[in-house]
Amino acid sequence: MDNRPDDKVKVLVVDDDKHILQILRLYLIKDGYDVVTCETGDAAMDMALDPSLDIIILDVMLPGMDGWEVLTNIRRSSTVPVIMLTAKGDITDRINGLDRGADDYIVKPFEPKELLARVKAVLRRATVVPDEARAVTIGDLFVSIDNYTVTTNGHKHDMPPKEIELLYFLATHPNRVYTREQILDSVWGVGFYGDSRTIDVHIKRLRDKLGESEYWNIETIWGVGYRFNIKKE
Repeated sequence: MDNRPDDKVKVLVVDDDKHILQILRLYLIKDGYDVVTCETGDAAMDMALDPSLDIIILDVMLPGMDGWEVLTNIRRSSTVPVIMLTAKGDITDRINGLDRGADDYIVKPFEPKELLARVKAVLRRATVVPDEARAVTIGDLFVSIDNYTVTTNGHKHDMPPKEIELLYFLATHPNRVYTREQILDSVWGVGFYGDSRTIDVHIKRLRDKLGESEYWNIETIWGVGYRFNIKKE
């Protein structure tokens, strides 16, 4: 909407439960947001193309195209922040969403005030502007989060954004031990409400995809967290 006030953040809320849509719309409008809603995945895909959108709140269980498929399609052309609404609290389900490019998730039932806090936290993280190019080379490894590329020995690896951001964080802070909580704060943001086991799953996937290197490794520090070791220059 080109005529909306410049200081209003535009939110798309997608849920097939009209009661939830109404409640979230009321709370968001009261908090100063410009709100649009829809009830299906197909409608969400059309509305997600609106360049004036600032954030999307997306339910997983939708008729037709579900929320995971909508999120995957959105990420093919847009970096607009997305918060997933899910009825499942299982860690695998939550990591699935983060791997597909979700910025946060919230498990139903939830308090609308909690969702408002999540929206504000995600928007804060999304508005951080890097001061310089973000890429690092260590031996056979090259990681860039300017264009989300990871290569080893020239071979490009297909990875979701958070795996790349995690690897970049560790590789740019070598030989230092970080707890899971410190990694969550640094990679997912201080406002992220996730489970620290998210880190373990992502580290395992990085190791599986990248294999062994004579130049570096990601070491588990039992009872503490992880360290990116440079074995030789």
